[in-house]
Amino acid sequence: MHKLKTITLSVLCLFFISYFAKAQTNISSFNETLKKHTIHFKEDINFYKAQHFFSSKKWDSTLVYSMKQLSSGKNRELADYCHFLRGCSFRELKLFKESKTEMSLVSKKFSFYPLVNKTLGEVALELKEFKKAIGYFTEVEKNSTNNNNQDYKISVVYENIGVCYLHLNEFTKSENYLLKSKEIKEKENDTISLILLYQNIANLYYSQYKDKEAIPYFEKAYLLSKKTKDFDKKENAAFNMATVEENRGNFKKALEYRKESERWKDSLNNQSKIWAIADFEKKFAVAEKQKQIKVLEIENKLKNSQRNGLFFSAIGLLLIITGGVYLYAQKVKNSKIILQQKNKLDELNAAKDQLFSIVSHDLRSSVNALKTSNSKLSATLETKNYDELNQLIIQNSNIANGTYSLLDNLLHWALLQTKQLYFHKESVHLYSIIQQIEYNYKPLLLDKAITFENLVSKSIFLFVDLDSLKIVFRNLLDNAIKFSHQNGQIKFYTKEIDSEFCEIIIEDTGIGMSQNSIDELLQDTDLLSKKENSEIIGTGLGLQLCKQMIKKNDGTFFIESEVNKGTKMIMRLPKTK
Repeated sequence: MHKLKTITLSVLCLFFISYFAKAQTNISSFNETLKKHTIHFKEDINFYKAQHFFSSKKWDSTLVYSMKQLSSGKNRELADYCHFLRGCSFRELKLFKESKTEMSLVSKKFSFYPLVNKTLGEVALELKEFKKAIGYFTEVEKNSTNNNNQDYKISVVYENIGVCYLHLNEFTKSENYLLKSKEIKEKENDTISLILLYQNIANLYYSQYKDKEAIPYFEKAYLLSKKTKDFDKKENAAFNMATVEENRGNFKKALEYRKESERWKDSLNNQSKIWAIADFEKKFAVAEKQKQIKVLEIENKLKNSQRNGLFFSAIGLLLIITGGVYLYAQKVKNSKIILQQKNKLDELNAAKDQLFSIVSHDLRSSVNALKTSNSKLSATLETKNYDELNQLIIQNSNIANGTYSLLDNLLHWALLQTKQLYFHKESVHLYSIIQQIEYNYKPLLLDKAITFENLVSKSIFLFVDLDSLKIVFRNLLDNAIKFSHQNGQIKFYTKEIDSEFCEIIIEDTGIGMSQNSIDELLQDTDLLSKKENSEIIGTGLGLQLCKQMIKKNDGTFFIESEVNKGTKMIMRLPKTK
């Protein structure tokens, strides 16, 4: 129960920070008045530019021209506007102390002073000064009856006050304000805002161990998240439901919610990867253009040189002969280099073709398996055979997880081959890392009822690159789960060889492998081998990736296995001196 409270309250902090950023832009009356002032004070060009950049949300430029206006002008009214623009800009740039300083310089005669108090309240929340934040928001609440503009919503103010009281553990006051906000927001029908409010109310009750009152609000937030396209809100709502179901002891339902949460998280990651790829393609296109320009410049210089050479042909005959010999020697040398490059390119193309062949075969197999399973799923829905329906859903999930692991390994393998993967060695605690890996794979272990034991000594520290070590452990544990029987056993343990190296063993009770398979997997080659078991998604890419990353960490890797008796994956890695 205590663990659940910690998780949900930490999520709460993220919710209200992102919500303020959204509410900050809704100052239509202020923007209209600001535009009128720029017309009235048209001679103050710096104020005009500051207003223009503020409306365009270019915060750095707003700061520059508002400061120029403050330095050059003495108009008190314009000074108030400039300080307010600077305070808002600093807040958007996450410079909260600077924002607070600028807002404090705005005089109380400023016609939009409730907005100043609102911004100061939000900044105080960011700085975790909750009592001060309550004071500012209370001032906004007092002026709300006299404020007929649409620059802020009173429901937002109520929610912020409720959140402050929640952090101060004054639950009665927090409940009063949050429920007042709920009454108004449900009439406003703002889906995103309601999701965040419901989660805040749920956290309020969970903080008091009132599970019966909290859970319906988590469920409301989850149902509303289905109506939005915001992946972040969907992920958080599903994660909270998973935590609730774990607390109830309904681990099967919790697993479904956790998988849904991970699916939305993957969608966010994929979106970020798409943006990164687009940016990379743009930079690559620019580099190609620059290369073409340089080639043209070189060609022009060569033509000029040839034209000038005609004038000195009579006296340069000897030089031409010497140059011809030199060029011939260079040509022979270049031919050898080109031949070597061609041979290397042929090897790389062969590796690429084989990789594409194997990966495309596995992707096609997994997609075809999903297609077949979905057909069965549709037929099962008609017959309402829920046991078979559950099995098909689990099967689909396993296929999707396998395909995702394949693509993730492919990405890291490509980065490793192109020398773009950054390695930073440091001292890491082995036992803690294996605990993290176990937590990530808990759903898969539970799905196959596999017993997992972390028998690693808690005193061992390794000197390795942390990210690459996690990739190795994830791949090896994924393989151990994949090739283990139902109700199998997997354990991590260590053997200290000497003061410099330590052996880490991952042992399973799975299907094992023959000595020929072991020799093939341990062979030093860039090429991949096709798997023997066609029922299991995999190319050997993950194991190749593990071998290369272990080698990068100055370690060694070998395998011990017997068919139908299990497998030991053994790594020898350097310890921290």
